[in-house]
Amino acid sequence: MRLVTQFLLAPQLQRRCLERGVFCSLDELETALEDWIKTWNEQARPFKWTKTADQIIDRICRYCDRISGPGH
Repeated sequence: MRLVTQFLLAPQLQRRCLERGVFCSLDELETALEDWIKTWNEQARPFKWTKTADQIIDRICRYCDRISGPGH
């Protein structure tokens, strides 16, 4: 899970921190990110799917049809 956090969430979190915070050094930014990740993991809840796989695939197919048409 830590690798997933590092590779997928860290860039997004860094961008959010940079946009919303004031950091005088890279160390401050990294500390803020590590604190946020620690807090997030302490309050973690399992992800609950609300749609079936067929519903998700149908929606993806509709989206692909829409963006692959003329004008895109």
